[in-house]
Order: sequence, then C-alpha cells, then structure tokens
Amino acid sequence: MLDWLPRRPGGDVVIVGAGKAAASMARVLERNWSAPLGGTVVVPYGHSVACEFVDVTEASHPLPDAVGVKATRRILDQVSGLSADDTVVCLLSGGGSSLLTLPLCGISLPEKQRITAELLRSGAPIHEINTVRKKLSGIKGGKLAAACSPANVITLIISDVPGNDVAIVASGPTIGDATTTSDAISILSRYDIGISESTFAAMHAGNPAKTRNVDADVRTLATSDDALQAAAARALEEGVTPYVLGDLNVDARTLAQEHADLAIQIANGGGPVAAPCVVLSGGETTVRVTGNGRGGRNGEYALALAIALDGHTAISAVACDTDGIDGGADNAGTFVHPDTLATATARSVDAADCLNNNDSYGFFEQTGDLIVTGPTLTNVNDFRAILIDA
Repeated sequence: MLDWLPRRPGGDVVIVGAGKAAASMARVLERNWSAPLGGTVVVPYGHSVACEFVDVTEASHPLPDAVGVKATRRILDQVSGLSADDTVVCLLSGGGSSLLTLPLCGISLPEKQRITAELLRSGAPIHEINTVRKKLSGIKGGKLAAACSPANVITLIISDVPGNDVAIVASGPTIGDATTTSDAISILSRYDIGISESTFAAMHAGNPAKTRNVDADVRTLATSDDALQAAAARALEEGVTPYVLGDLNVDARTLAQEHADLAIQIANGGGPVAAPCVVLSGGETTVRVTGNGRGGRNGEYALALAIALDGHTAISAVACDTDGIDGGADNAGTFVHPDTLATATARSVDAADCLNNNDSYGFFEQTGDLIVTGPTLTNVNDFRAILIDA
C-alpha cells in the first residue's frame, strides 16, 4: 500500500470505505498521514482493526443488515458539505458491496436482503450480482462520488473481482456506472428472481442514465495475479515448476473436472509441463446451490476435484479464499490428498452425496482437511494450487 500512497492532501481529509481490508487500510493511512483525519469504514463482523481517528463499524456480510445501513448513512453525512480544497479517501476491498448498503427510497431492507440471497444462490457471476446491487442502492455505482462533490476523491482498491474492473469492486461507489436499470432487470429475470412493484419503480426512479464519473484518482493496490506470482516464485525456490493459469471464473464443478484432467495428464507425462510442478489459478468460480449443506465455492471445487482425481497417488491440492472465509463457513478452504476419498469411505461419508447436497464443509470436516485461518484482513479472491509429484 505504501508504494501507492500519495502525499497527504491539504484541507480536510475524510477516510471512508468498506470491505474486509478496509480497517487495516485505514490504519496504514493513519500511521503515515498527519492529523486531522476522520471518517468511517465498514468491515464484516470479526474484521475490526483499532484505528485512532477513523471509526470502524462491523456489519453483516454477505447479506446486508441495519447496522450497515446506519454506517452508510453516517458516511454520506461525513462527505457532504466539503469544499474543493478537501479530500475524500475511499478504501475498497472484497465484501464492500454488502457492507456499504443503502436501499433506494421505496426498497425495504428485507426486500434487498432477499434479492441478494437469491442472487448469491443462483450461480450468477459477480459482475451480474453487482450490477443488480448498484441499481438497488443509493450509494453504489458512482453515487458516493457524486455525494462527495466538490471535494477531491482518491480511491484505493484491493481487488477481489475477475479482471480487476474497478467498477465492480464493492459495486464501484466512486466509479461512474455504465450499466443500466434494464441490465439489472434482465439479470433478475434470467435467474427467475422476482421483485415487488415498489422495488421496480424505485430502481427506475432512483438511477440516472449515467452516474457522474469524477476526475478521480483510482489506484489498485493488490490483485489475484499478485498472489499467483508470489506462489510461482516460491515454487521455483522449492524446485517445482509453476504452471499459472490466471483468473478462472466458471462453474466450480466444471473447473474441477478440467483441472483433474490436466493434472492426471501431467502426472502421466503427457501434459504441457513436466512434474514436479504446481498448477496455479485464481479468480472466482460460481456455484448453483440446490442442496441444504454447508460450504463455499472453494470447498465445492475441492470436493469435485477429489472425486475426479479418485485418489491419484501423485496429486494433491489446496483451494482457499484469500480472505480466510470460504462462503459462510469458518474455514478458508481445504486440502485434497491422495487418501481423501479413502478416509471419507472409512468414516462412512459419501463424497457424491455431499457434493449433490452442496455440503463440502461436512465432507472435509469428516476427513480432517479443513483449513482454518480466521480473517486475513485482505482479499484478492480465490487461490487454487494443484501439486503433481514426479
């Protein structure tokens, strides 16, 4: 972050933001910029970091709650009435969309919670989910930047989205919005998610054709690619050839099958690289939830991968979310070992049944392969590594 940190501007400085890294980012600003400073950042429960001048509020993620709404209103109050000599610094990271929440007039919080929950279960990619979120919100999609006018706006981002589109991270509260209300309605229709007449009217009344794209200073501090390149460098130090696939953003089960096929091909000596090697990928898979089990997209991928590998003795893997939380569970992700399926069978756990029920957490809890780190206070999306021994 310090490599991208500008000099402290003159005038009043208000620090706002939302996401899993927002409090730790605010603390870095406080330690490197002189007072007076102030403002509010919103983080998920359990992600708070003590700051001296910036208020840190914990709220709900991935579904918004009333605490998040109250904190968002406070942020809008803090950025209003500023002058052209003042500066707002907006700190954004993964999770910001649910934390920085202000339903448009005419949309109730329960309605927004329901729509968000259905979108998250639908298998929709994040850019579609956040398109809808922008059109339900009074602060996302550039509306925060409009509220800051005429103050200067600096946006510092840790990206958790495929392609690192700054308009998608935390649903782009300080970035001009090129999507339309019709886009959002089409997405809701595609996934058969109904909305009330009042919500439909509010979405059309509360969203201008285009939000103001201020002359903003937008800086991306970290991305998924940074994590993959660091892992590749470490692999080389260990004498293992890295094979980096980059960000991949498809169905978790489909990707697991493709990666299993690739890993087995490499293990059999016919792949694009020779063992020992590690196949690295990031991005964000999607999961269509049809069961009532517990787990996140990394667990879903790992369980499908374990089934596809069928105990191959030369292949192990790890799949984790870099924020330390995979879905709504308490684990970051999980390991896959050659004996994972055998261990499950010995404990009378059926892998296919668990996968069909979206219960990767229950499966890997029984095999002892859960990875529990607690919140990492950052987020550059998913990290997957498949190790193929010589």
